[in-house]
Amino acid sequence: MIAVEERRLKGLLKNAVAEVLEEHRDLLRDAVRESLEDVAMVRAIQLGEKSPLTSRKKIFQRLERAV
Repeated sequence: MIAVEERRLKGLLKNAVAEVLEEHRDLLRDAVRESLEDVAMVRAIQLGEKSPLTSRKKIFQRLERAV
Protein backbone atom coordinates (compact mmCIF):
# COMPACT_ATOMS: atom_id res chain seq x y z
CA MET A 1 0.00 0.00 0.00
CA ILE A 2 2.79 2.42 0.89
CA ALA A 3 4.65 1.65 -2.36
CA VAL A 4 1.55 2.55 -4.35
CA GLU A 5 1.20 5.83 -2.48
CA GLU A 6 4.89 6.60 -3.01
CA ARG A 7 4.58 5.95 -6.75
CA ARG A 8 1.48 8.13 -6.94
CA LEU A 9 3.18 10.90 -4.98
CA LYS A 10 6.26 10.66 -7.20
CA GLY A 11 4.08 10.93 -10.31
CA LEU A 12 2.23 13.93 -8.92
CA LEU A 13 5.49 15.62 -8.00
CA LYS A 14 6.94 15.01 -11.48
CA ASN A 15 3.83 16.47 -13.08
CA ALA A 16 3.91 19.50 -10.80
CA VAL A 17 7.58 20.20 -11.54
CA ALA A 18 7.03 19.76 -15.28
CA GLU A 19 4.08 22.14 -15.17
CA VAL A 20 6.02 24.79 -13.27
CA LEU A 21 8.94 24.53 -15.71
CA GLU A 22 6.60 24.85 -18.69
CA GLU A 23 4.74 27.82 -17.24
CA HIS A 24 7.84 29.62 -15.94
CA ARG A 25 10.56 28.90 -18.47
CA ASP A 26 11.90 32.39 -17.97
CA LEU A 27 12.72 31.60 -14.33
CA LEU A 28 14.63 28.47 -15.30
CA ARG A 29 16.44 30.30 -18.10
CA ASP A 30 17.41 33.12 -15.73
CA ALA A 31 18.66 30.65 -13.11
CA VAL A 32 20.80 28.83 -15.67
CA ARG A 33 22.14 32.11 -17.03
CA GLU A 34 23.08 33.32 -13.55
CA SER A 35 24.78 30.02 -12.78
CA LEU A 36 26.85 30.25 -15.95
CA GLU A 37 27.79 33.84 -15.13
CA ASP A 38 28.86 32.74 -11.64
CA VAL A 39 31.05 29.99 -13.11
CA ALA A 40 32.61 32.47 -15.53
CA MET A 41 33.29 34.92 -12.69
CA VAL A 42 34.97 32.23 -10.59
CA ARG A 43 37.17 31.24 -13.54
CA ALA A 44 38.08 34.88 -14.20
CA ILE A 45 39.01 35.38 -10.55
CA GLN A 46 41.13 32.22 -10.55
CA LEU A 47 42.87 33.35 -13.72
CA GLY A 48 43.47 36.78 -12.22
CA GLU A 49 45.00 35.28 -9.11
CA LYS A 50 47.59 33.50 -11.27
CA SER A 51 48.51 36.53 -13.38
CA PRO A 52 51.11 39.11 -12.39
CA LEU A 53 49.97 42.21 -10.53
CA THR A 54 49.69 45.52 -12.36
CA SER A 55 49.45 49.07 -11.13
CA ARG A 56 46.24 51.02 -10.83
CA LYS A 57 47.72 53.61 -13.17
CA LYS A 58 48.23 51.06 -15.96
CA ILE A 59 44.70 49.75 -15.58
CA PHE A 60 43.18 53.22 -15.91
CA GLN A 61 45.43 54.03 -18.87
CA ARG A 62 44.11 50.98 -20.70
CA LEU A 63 40.54 51.83 -19.80
CA GLU A 64 40.96 55.38 -21.09
CA ARG A 65 42.38 54.10 -24.40
CA ALA A 66 39.45 51.70 -24.77
CA VAL A 67 36.89 54.49 -24.54
